[in-house]
Amino acid sequence: MARILIILPQSDFDPTEVAFPWEVWSGAGHAVSFATETGQPATCDPITLTGEGLPGLARSLRARPEAQEAYAAMIADPSWRHPITWAAARAGDFAALHFPGGHAPGMRRYCESGEVMRLAREAFAAHQPVSAVCHGVLPLARAGVLEGRRTTALTAMQEDIAVALTRRALPGHYRTYPETVEAEVTRLIGPAGRFARGPLIPRYANAKAPDVGFVEQDLRYLSARWPGDAWTLAVRLLDLL
Repeated sequence: MARILIILPQSDFDPTEVAFPWEVWSGAGHAVSFATETGQPATCDPITLTGEGLPGLARSLRARPEAQEAYAAMIADPSWRHPITWAAARAGDFAALHFPGGHAPGMRRYCESGEVMRLAREAFAAHQPVSAVCHGVLPLARAGVLEGRRTTALTAMQEDIAVALTRRALPGHYRTYPETVEAEVTRLIGPAGRFARGPLIPRYANAKAPDVGFVEQDLRYLSARWPGDAWTLAVRLLDLL
């Protein structure tokens, strides 16, 4: 049994990008712990979880039923109710670290946190397995650990579509920063790095189709783009463990 740490923003994370990995890893017998800024349980982006307020085609951004079920099971688990703080967390106490993403404004403190970046540096320095998805790639890139590496993250096309679909109903909710995640990550990995966009039409991985998500691997670092890749990302991390 391995110990895996999921580093969370205090609010507004994407529920699927946390709940699916938790389900895969805990189902495989591993101990999953959580770290938040305050040491109190985190809260996901309620709009993405329930779809409330999403207009028309934007309802496709809502977490799917199987992800909602996984999220409900996760937050009922005792480990969820007793997270550690970012400041108290040490990468060396765990076998692997996971950095999930999300779009909403609460992601900013996480993406800009020196403590979150410290955890990334510790894990990479120790050559530990690390996974990141969507905006969760940003603190790694900002920590400098992805320079010259291969990675993916939320693509500019995916981000722009979400913004366009919600511009009137939820202005600003799906645009965390003026610069897209893809643009910033590409700049920070430098000319020796490679940003992988993956298939133009993404597929949604789950328990019935565990391998259809897109995952980019660079040594012991795994990255993915959106919630539909999260299950595959989690399965691939099991291989590294």
